[in-house]
Amino acid sequence: MSIETWLAFLLACWIISLSPGAGAIASMSSGLNYGFLRGYWTALGLQFGLLLQIAVVAAGVGALLATSELAFRLIKWFGVGYLLFLAWRQWRAAPVDMHAASLTRPVGRPLSLVMRGFLINASNPKAVVFMLAVLPQFLDLSRPLLGQYLLIAITMVVVDLIVMAGYTGLAARVLGLLRSPRQQRLLNRTFAGLFAGAAGLLACVRRAAN
Repeated sequence: MSIETWLAFLLACWIISLSPGAGAIASMSSGLNYGFLRGYWTALGLQFGLLLQIAVVAAGVGALLATSELAFRLIKWFGVGYLLFLAWRQWRAAPVDMHAASLTRPVGRPLSLVMRGFLINASNPKAVVFMLAVLPQFLDLSRPLLGQYLLIAITMVVVDLIVMAGYTGLAARVLGLLRSPRQQRLLNRTFAGLFAGAAGLLACVRRAAN
């Protein structure tokens, strides 16, 4: 993976991780209930689920993309369509009560919070589909794939840990400032624009030559 490709992937990681989803809601819920230091255990659990998703994608996609230009294009345009769908859904998202966003009340013990975060990510099939559509676009098929997937995993985990720290701290301290319907609509539409921008970037990506 070239430095230019990695920088593009790093930018994509920030856009994806900043977009509010189940992981962000779980982190905010833990921050609201237990404060930053205790609530951050949920973010650590999310990363174990993220690593599992990356491993699932890495186990089956590399060989297919290495031998099929058609498969690369199909996955690429599926990824573009999926990102545009997320943009549309985010634009139309209604304001929510953040206190009621969590499906289950978290247990205060660190191990329980880690397991809760892991299960949220590991049991999310949409996240696996998203990675299947996006991650292969950043691979250089002329180089060994294992090292590239390790770099991808480290980059995603580090960025997500930073972002989830922000969400957890935000919930623990100043989430009340973002609860009005107008503010939530503005936030949703901002992220809709980020999804659409990511779709445009992905549409420009080309398969690396062997």
